[in-house]
Amino acid sequence: MGVDISGLVEPRDIELLELSGRRVALDAFNVMYQFLTIIRDRMTGEPLRDSHGMVTSHLSGMLYRTSNLVEAGIKPVYVFDGKPPALKHATVQARIERKEEAQKKWDAAVAAGEEAMKYAQAAARLTPEMVEHAKRLLDCMGVPWIQAPSEGEIQCAHMCRRGDVWASGSQDFDSLLAGSPRLVRNLSITGKRKMPNKEVYIDVKPQLIELQPTLERLGITQDQLIVLGILVGTDYSEGVKGVGPKSALRLVQEHRTLDEVLAHVEWASPVPAQDVYDFVRNPPVTDDYALEWKEPDADKLRAFMHGEHDFSEERVDKVIERLQAAWTTGRQSSLSGWLKKE
Repeated sequence: MGVDISGLVEPRDIELLELSGRRVALDAFNVMYQFLTIIRDRMTGEPLRDSHGMVTSHLSGMLYRTSNLVEAGIKPVYVFDGKPPALKHATVQARIERKEEAQKKWDAAVAAGEEAMKYAQAAARLTPEMVEHAKRLLDCMGVPWIQAPSEGEIQCAHMCRRGDVWASGSQDFDSLLAGSPRLVRNLSITGKRKMPNKEVYIDVKPQLIELQPTLERLGITQDQLIVLGILVGTDYSEGVKGVGPKSALRLVQEHRTLDEVLAHVEWASPVPAQDVYDFVRNPPVTDDYALEWKEPDADKLRAFMHGEHDFSEERVDKVIERLQAAWTTGRQSSLSGWLKKE
């Protein structure tokens, strides 16, 4: 779910082509969950499955959306979550319980012949098998992926701070707390989108949020943004009851440091605020990665998506054609730039 500071940021709508030539680190779990919740039967809530019963909604979404990004000239790299920090134990357990309850309501709705989509979405979960299949798909497509030691979104922010990628890509705002200079939202849901429980469709565009202008507009520092997020609530601890983004901002502007802020609020979470602050400022990340975009392996991609998971061979071949064309165009552009430098 992440920290909710949406009321404080001012995203700018952009076009996909504005990201052409840019490297973007995508929070893989965030993206996969989106596809798992969106790509389902509208009535029963059932996800896509192959003939073996394996869920393939996430593969469908990643195949077509990633090819769209590559075709737009974007260089995506997916970052997968590692082991969740101990601080997150209560949050993880609460999510498991909510999903179990949603599963019961989903089963009951299906049995009663009622619309079950919202319960199915709430019950969506990633399995290790799904994660491994997603990595195999990316290998076939020639798109790099990285295994984070802990939180994928924090690893994305780290890579952006180092200058290895231009932006982090996620729906959540956590990467801003982790210091990502830029955050791009809506990359995996760009286009027409149906509003929940309504027969209304809206246009969804990518949104860019830049960290430094945001901090300057709010009149706070990066460390104070972390304090603000802690007050509102993070994946690691509940926030302060009755304190929303705007009141948290006023507290931080007035009292500046974590200790001073805590002296003026009632911290009820069993997780110490200082522990959350220390983790966000110094999280486990890795520099042991290589970013290399390769030519798609048509035979392996066809065998994996069509042969193993029953996707239409014709549709897979169309994706392969688009990926190969984008690869050729990218190589020609790189060669042209190199020759100009010479």
